[in-house]
Amino acid sequence: MMSGAEAAAGDDDEVVHDFAPLLLVYRSGRLERPIAMPPVPPGVDAATGAASRDVALSPHSFARLYLPPAASEGSTRLPVVVYFHGGGFVIGSAASAAYHRCLNDLAAACPAVAVSVDYRLAPEHPLPAAYEDSLAALEWVLAAADPWLAAHGDPARVFLAGDSAGGNICHHLAMHPGVRGAGLRGVVLIHPWFWGREPVGGEPRGPAKMQKGLWEFVCPGAVGGEDDPRMNPTAPGAPGLEGLACGKVMVCVAEGDVLRWRGKLYAEAAARARGADPRVELFESEGVGHVFYLLEPATEKARELLDRIAAFVSAE
Repeated sequence: MMSGAEAAAGDDDEVVHDFAPLLLVYRSGRLERPIAMPPVPPGVDAATGAASRDVALSPHSFARLYLPPAASEGSTRLPVVVYFHGGGFVIGSAASAAYHRCLNDLAAACPAVAVSVDYRLAPEHPLPAAYEDSLAALEWVLAAADPWLAAHGDPARVFLAGDSAGGNICHHLAMHPGVRGAGLRGVVLIHPWFWGREPVGGEPRGPAKMQKGLWEFVCPGAVGGEDDPRMNPTAPGAPGLEGLACGKVMVCVAEGDVLRWRGKLYAEAAARARGADPRVELFESEGVGHVFYLLEPATEKARELLDRIAAFVSAE
């Protein structure tokens, strides 16, 4: 007969939700995030010369701001890029090494004042917590209360950008009623995490347990499962994309990413909804997978993606 301690240990070893490599949930309630990266501090980046610092936005969220060397080269105000990290709403941080490098590179390449937003994660804080934190961060950026934003940011050129779940957040914010009067210049959705009940393009025809299960886990209040408009912006009954509160849209997809067909569908739907002057750009990286640029930032493909995003932000 097992002792109480042995039974408890057995429960602790039983995985009840397997979203590897992002998250494992054990019966005991223990959480394991296998690929979560330790944080790195802000500072001056040796490679790009960009400076960064952290600003607390609330007791549970913060933003890491980036100022490129170009900010000190003249009086011209720079675009502001508000970036939302990915990770399926369960991992990731604005302070992780991969995102810290990405934002240093992006701020210098545009050049732009960049704001990398850290938001609460599920399952400790299920959706809509991440959406709420992200909206509060955007409102803070638009108020330009921070000295870097006030001195160097151009309030008429604010962009939203994000990868995977962060791309999903960008869409949510651009459709939010409270953002429609803000005059966002554009949004950049990088390998956005969208899904749906019915497969599109080359998506797997069988049950997509990872996409469906993770979404319903992080958003227990989802209406219609994967066809909740927050996960499937093109679902029947979803708000029309003509409501996007931005001047132009860029969607980036990767040839080896299972999410690529949803990204393409989104770009096509946005172009149709926006009429004669859609200003929707679709860029596909060939021969690479989901968020490859975070994993291999020094490759030619990663540089090509960065250059295209920088051109989108800097173009009039």
